[in-house]
Amino acid sequence: MSTVNKAFLVGHVGRDPEIRYTQSGDPVASFSLATADVWKDRTGQKREQTDWHTVTVFGKQAEVVREYVAKGRLLCVEGQIRYEEWTDKEGTKRRTTKIHVSGGGRITLLGKKPEDAARPTSDRPAPAAPEAPLADEITDDDVPF
Repeated sequence: MSTVNKAFLVGHVGRDPEIRYTQSGDPVASFSLATADVWKDRTGQKREQTDWHTVTVFGKQAEVVREYVAKGRLLCVEGQIRYEEWTDKEGTKRRTTKIHVSGGGRITLLGKKPEDAARPTSDRPAPAAPEAPLADEITDDDVPF
């Protein structure tokens, strides 16, 4: 029986992507993604918890990130959860969790493109990015069950 390591996140990009290149010239894009959970507590007070995720995108999808993703953009990210460990300069062991998007994962552009979003940088015409209206915030009062 095979196993599955898959993460699906829908959130807003927290900072413009950083693009690097491997020694072989393949692009690698990194950015933060914020997901939020909003609820009302027992006293009726609105509560919110935001979680920040580090996303690393490889290959052709990193080119899409370079062309169309900027701070504030709503994305659906499908990738693998990866844990990385290292020792910092002070000798302290550190651990981080990242979402890796490569061959088996994907980035889906959602919502409207923010005003300051990256423009295509190549001379060739860019393919049209899917544009869907942003959904209004839904509260518990809006759910009929």
